[in-house]
Amino acid sequence: MSLYEKLPSDFLIQFYYELKNMISKGLVSKNMYYELGLIIATASRRGILLGKPKDFEQHLSQEILME
Repeated sequence: MSLYEKLPSDFLIQFYYELKNMISKGLVSKNMYYELGLIIATASRRGILLGKPKDFEQHLSQEILME
């Protein structure tokens, strides 16, 4: 069980918006995209739909290929 699964939904959503805000300001790392993916997956399992940044697939697919 990941840390995100233990968080209440409202806190999970706030954390998601904070990461998206940092991404929009250009304060990003590849790890942030990975963490954002974990948050989106956790929210989706709870029935909460969260959008992805435009370049999310580009960064995430590269990260997965490296693993």
